[in-house]
Amino acid sequence: MMRKIALITGASSGIGEACAENFAAANYDLILVARRADKLSHISDSLKQKYGIEVKQIVLDVSDKKAVKKLFNELSSDWKKVDVLVNNAGLSAGLEPINEGDTDDWDRMIDTNVKGLLYVTKEVSNWMVDCQSGHIINIGSIAAKEVYANGNVYCATKHAVDALNKSMRIDLLPHNIKVSAVHPGMVETEFSIVRFKGDEKRAQQVYQGFDNLIAKDIADAISYIVNCPKHVNISDMVIMPTAQASATIVKRIIN
Repeated sequence: MMRKIALITGASSGIGEACAENFAAANYDLILVARRADKLSHISDSLKQKYGIEVKQIVLDVSDKKAVKKLFNELSSDWKKVDVLVNNAGLSAGLEPINEGDTDDWDRMIDTNVKGLLYVTKEVSNWMVDCQSGHIINIGSIAAKEVYANGNVYCATKHAVDALNKSMRIDLLPHNIKVSAVHPGMVETEFSIVRFKGDEKRAQQVYQGFDNLIAKDIADAISYIVNCPKHVNISDMVIMPTAQASATIVKRIIN
């Protein structure tokens, strides 16, 4: 059986962790990238034991350009034959109107959601060019398609991901590299806890009164995209809970 490798950023929780599970179950060896060494180690050990695959762990903040270049290029040549890159690392910080926004939050979102995605893609896409094959999955958001009150900079970063997804598709077309974006609506992960800086009560309120998406829903969609026939590329996918019609319109049942 030909070896397959998936590289996943933001792999220590949420959508990234769910993707790691799905790819491991499909017999992919994994390169898992995340900032939290303890969680990354736990997930890696669990997947190796459960599925008998190989896992490389890279403890890294993708916004650190020099570290991305250094650690990725320390991989041996056999690990650089990456079939699938999932650009999942990203975050939202704060929910204030533009005139009250925290510029440190802005920098963090731009550095991770846009620049981090670019730094990782630059390295991995060159490996794919060498192989003349590969598939890049960019995790966007409904915020890539709409803007909403107080979402300002987060929405801007995800609009940038949407634009980059389209331009990557054009730039990498000559090299037989597929490029796809998945834009989820409300998925219950650590997203809101991070946005509200650890305020779990406020974060829980985001998902009350309706059946939200879960990380596995998104991971399953990514598995579908990756397993399409060679001549099929799912360029852009928006996934919403049944109860969510737009970024801000949700049908809630409050007891």
